[in-house]
Amino acid sequence: MSLIEATAKKTKGRKGVGIIDCDIHHTFQDIKQLFPYLPRKYRERIELWGPSLGGGPGTLNGGNIGKRADSFPPNGGPAGSDLDFMVEQLLNPFDIRYGILTGEFIASTNTADTYYSAALCSAFNDYTIEHWLDKEPRFRGSIYLPIHDVAASVREIERLGSHPGMVQAYVPSGSPHPYGNKMYHPIYEACLKHGINFTMHVGAIGDGMNAPATNVGYPSYYIEYRAARTQAYMAHMASFIFEGVFEIFPELQVALIEGGVFWVAPYLWRLDQDWKALRDQTPWVKKKPSEYLLTNMYIGSQPIEETPNRQAFDTLFEAMHAKERLLFCSDYPHWDFDSPKLVFPKMDKETTNNVFYYNAARYYGLPMPDQTEE
Repeated sequence: MSLIEATAKKTKGRKGVGIIDCDIHHTFQDIKQLFPYLPRKYRERIELWGPSLGGGPGTLNGGNIGKRADSFPPNGGPAGSDLDFMVEQLLNPFDIRYGILTGEFIASTNTADTYYSAALCSAFNDYTIEHWLDKEPRFRGSIYLPIHDVAASVREIERLGSHPGMVQAYVPSGSPHPYGNKMYHPIYEACLKHGINFTMHVGAIGDGMNAPATNVGYPSYYIEYRAARTQAYMAHMASFIFEGVFEIFPELQVALIEGGVFWVAPYLWRLDQDWKALRDQTPWVKKKPSEYLLTNMYIGSQPIEETPNRQAFDTLFEAMHAKERLLFCSDYPHWDFDSPKLVFPKMDKETTNNVFYYNAARYYGLPMPDQTEE
């Protein structure tokens, strides 16, 4: 029996409100499955040259080519490519009431050829709707944005932002500019217009036209890239706050997914401290930086740091307002998958329900369960 099956067996039958999993990576079996949604010139390009999505860090991932060894479907396709197998292995045994699909195609969002990137993002979005959302009512989708082209990103939100199955605009943490930059404002206006949120997921750092993975250049090994994820999120968080995005768009909600958790509290303490001394430089920031976490930001739970003891966990958990702002993410089917049964130490009922369901329901506008289910 695999670890997934063993922990799922323990979870099955657990009384409560169920789970919203905010990070499930689906994909296609072959990129040619996107051909019905792509213009002819891009179909021919892919057939001749392959996807040609640009450079990457060139480092190895963990697990079995980055995935759990037991997450590859019986049909021999890539992990995350078989809807029925995913439902059988993840949704049903773990009581996942809603699963937010985040894909495995994030390189499409930042390809240097912005017309090609826009076409790929649109194709993957349409593929997700037809082959996943239309076939499984528990799934919700993410609108992939060609983030290097703001106008094209806005058009994609205008095209799909009102689709009932699409719940967020979705971009990688790797970017040429911090996301608080005013060049991105039209994207946030479009998100608010259509009632969706703006979610960043770790990826594309140091890739293509994006900034290097660290302030001192490119690391050599995956573990270094993995450790550097928080640097990108720190930059984006400070940018959102100090460039005034949450004052200009006070209703905007932003999530930072798969970048760790417990760095948030000490980092916001530092921002609060520096803001007091330097607030004359950004007078439009009306409140302490840490307060914007409670009004405008959510944090994904995966991968959550293993603290040396329970006291340290509880202190940091409370300090970063996890009870109100943490979203459960399994990261299925990746090698560092977090089982909802094992990821957290025992928590009180209210905190458990918030982290596993209510916080995500508020963020994504999903139905609240009947209180009798608790």
